[in-house]
Amino acid sequence: MSADSSDAALETLFLPFADGRLVWPEAGVLFLRARDGAPLRQPGRVGLVCEQSFKPDADALQRSGFEVRGVDAPSDGDSARYPLVLVLPPRQRDESRALFARAIASTAPGGRVLACVANNEGAKSAEADLRALTGPVANLTKHKCRAFWTAPLDGPADPALAAQWAALDAVRPIGDGRFVSRPGVFAWDRIDPASALLAAHLPADLAGRAADLGAGFGYLSAELLARCPGIHALDLYEAEGRALQLARQNLAASEGRAQLGYHWHDVTGGLPDSYDVIVSNPPFHTQSRADRPDIGRRFIAVAAQALKPGGRLWMVANRHLPYESVLNDSFGAVRIVAQQDGFKIVEAIKALPTRPERAPKPFDRVAARSQHR
Repeated sequence: MSADSSDAALETLFLPFADGRLVWPEAGVLFLRARDGAPLRQPGRVGLVCEQSFKPDADALQRSGFEVRGVDAPSDGDSARYPLVLVLPPRQRDESRALFARAIASTAPGGRVLACVANNEGAKSAEADLRALTGPVANLTKHKCRAFWTAPLDGPADPALAAQWAALDAVRPIGDGRFVSRPGVFAWDRIDPASALLAAHLPADLAGRAADLGAGFGYLSAELLARCPGIHALDLYEAEGRALQLARQNLAASEGRAQLGYHWHDVTGGLPDSYDVIVSNPPFHTQSRADRPDIGRRFIAVAAQALKPGGRLWMVANRHLPYESVLNDSFGAVRIVAQQDGFKIVEAIKALPTRPERAPKPFDRVAARSQHR
């Protein structure tokens, strides 16, 4: 979300300072899952340290001049403590609970935790979770959101529960143990069926330098390397840094198989290199789950720009998504490979450049005369 867009949860988060219920401390503020917006740029917002693992939001914060921690954020054992920790909790509840536990662990003695959640994204449940860790909380509601904050803290009211919840975000094996994952990333506890369908249809003759757009925890990349021996280099592009860290672990065994690159990157901004093959299960909604088919269309357009002439895009999408127009406009040949269980598999081939017609050579009278001698 851009800094100029309305962000009801962010605006509501800062209301306790506007109405005098809370005072902004001078000794520093940690903002977990931070997003940029006008409330951050009000006078007196000193000492703000932002943590954000989602690249578009991290980029927006950096453009506004804030200190941003991304995928290399300190571990839970980091010694820094803050008199105020702000939180915009994610939707996934295990991830949210773990984030609350870390917020409390990052709070200096006498400090507070302040959070905000939209009503339709589980505000009351999130408030109850924070209360379970800290005891009584105060709250206010505005803009269909709920802001809630603790009394001055000296650690969690329930240390055992805090330790239990902190462990909820741990990396762990999923499925048959081939991959590791963690709460909050896309399809975190299973192999996404759309990606599995795409993997099953990848032809073995894909070859050359490849890219995976929106790589998640690396499932599709691993399948591409396993099924297509001609792939000698593979770049993974993923906007969620937490997922990209998992992909590094999941593809560690393939380091000798191909040259691998991991990019914490917003694909909608374009790609820095060109490729023979691109695979993708493009996102089609925001982190708040709002439908955004324009994101998928942009992924397709970027793939077309990054492919070499004759390069091949293999992608999967929900059957109803309106991608045909951008596919036909961007590629020389498009075909539906399969339709199954509400998904469609598409192969699109970038057109070869047309050869310009050769202009006739100027008539050489001297050469013509020599030919008749």
